[in-house]
Amino acid sequence: MVEAALWVPILMMFLFGMLELARVSYTYYTVHKILYTLGRFVGTQQAMNLCSEDDERVQAAINYALRGGPGENDELILPGLQPDMIEIRIERRNPESEELEECECSDTGCDAAQGGLPPDYIVVRIPDGYPIQLNIPRLLGDPIPLRPVVRVPYGGT
Repeated sequence: MVEAALWVPILMMFLFGMLELARVSYTYYTVHKILYTLGRFVGTQQAMNLCSEDDERVQAAINYALRGGPGENDELILPGLQPDMIEIRIERRNPESEELEECECSDTGCDAAQGGLPPDYIVVRIPDGYPIQLNIPRLLGDPIPLRPVVRVPYGGT
């Protein structure tokens, strides 16, 4: 009985830890999949103004990815993941250094509306992270910010 009383709390902590690790992994995968869906959708659309944060088509794509459908009243896939938490960035490979750089929104940059060339990649991320709180008894701590970054080629190639 004494040995059982000593080992049961340790085994329970391992059990709760495994369950929480599974929950955090599932949440990370879900956030990553939402960002990938958004990046893939935005990267394959025609005439979408990626240089304007207020573009209605970009906002509709974000809502579609967050809710799994076109309705703005549909329930969020992940509670607490809001449209203003997501950042969409466009990148182009620098021909001189062969490194990826953020593409400026100008007529010589990536603003196709002003005659610029399209970007090479769409980067979708959550800069401040999606916070997730661990629920392990007697172990309190700060929420863990999940910060997945998804880079997809522009144009779907």
